[in-house]
Amino acid sequence: MARPEVVVLGGGFGGIAAAHRLRERLGDGVGVTLLDRRSTFMMGLRILWTITGRADRAAGTRSLEALGRHGIRFVNAEVTAIDPVRKRVETAVGTFSGDALVVALGAELRPDVIPGYAPEGSSLYDPEQAERIAARLAAFDGGRLGIGILGAPYKCPPAPFEAALLIDESLRRRGVRGRVELEVFTPLPSSLPVAGPEMCALVEGLLAAQDIRFLAGARAVAVEGREVVFERERRAYDLLLGVAPHRAPRAVKESGLTTGEWIRADRRTCEVPEFFNVFAVGDITEMPLANGMMLPKAGIFAQAHAVAAADVIAERFQAPRASDGFDGRGYCFMEVSAGRAAAVRGEFFAAPAPVVEVVAPSEATAAEKQAFETTRLSAWF
Repeated sequence: MARPEVVVLGGGFGGIAAAHRLRERLGDGVGVTLLDRRSTFMMGLRILWTITGRADRAAGTRSLEALGRHGIRFVNAEVTAIDPVRKRVETAVGTFSGDALVVALGAELRPDVIPGYAPEGSSLYDPEQAERIAARLAAFDGGRLGIGILGAPYKCPPAPFEAALLIDESLRRRGVRGRVELEVFTPLPSSLPVAGPEMCALVEGLLAAQDIRFLAGARAVAVEGREVVFERERRAYDLLLGVAPHRAPRAVKESGLTTGEWIRADRRTCEVPEFFNVFAVGDITEMPLANGMMLPKAGIFAQAHAVAAADVIAERFQAPRASDGFDGRGYCFMEVSAGRAAAVRGEFFAAPAPVVEVVAPSEATAAEKQAFETTRLSAWF
């Protein structure tokens, strides 16, 4: 019997974790090919550290070619089409097919969704712009600075609020905070609705304590020059750092895998309904919760999805073993300045609503966040 092959689409949290789990479970009994248009991996948390001068991108960046030493074949190519029936993938460098597919292509930044928004040097979630944002912040000494969430859902929900608090700290260190009007806006009714009222109160209280204005329910519809046009008002910014709207990649949208914008995979196994041995993990997915909200798009969930999907694949191929699947448990960190971080830990599949524990800011939790990066980079590369 020929060795089974798995094609993994995407070299982010979900794709890398799935590839490693497959090799862990099946060893040389499975061939794993990972495709990504990027040649490197970096966690998003590095962006905030870079823009505030605490660290640089290089220290947290790894070549995806390094996956080869773990028996994972990496191909640097953009996915242009997906055939989930035949489990075949088209790229500019050729066609790839397998006995199973793991779709982990994530959510793409789409600034074009907001008319007039051209975020060169100000796209907060784009790692390629981190150094330019850092330079602009270092030169900024007065005026209105906005951190704008321009669409929902978006990845790593606490990150824009982390950015506001860390930028506030940086401005105070430079002695220019008194000349800066700092604010955050979101289209959502509160800062982190899915995390519950206790976490929202913590986040919004921290912002208020630092005199950072918080605008909830502020849905941006366009950008005209320096002004952001909302549904009921306009606001001008001397510097706007935007979180662009997120959308599924074109190849995923055209594949027949999506329901609406995202893929609704099985909550436990992450298998896509109607497509046997096709799995979707991470930010490309949409998982409804009991309260009508959706599971947050975060790296910890992508990793857990990936393990669940890889375990199902391993069981079907040649390594039977009971697996509990994805259980909806996860957590997120939020740095708050002064070397401290808060956290939210939850059972998100609980009914009638997620059961969430809020961990107050501490240096110990900040150290946990740093270890979150270092341990995974060490294990994966």
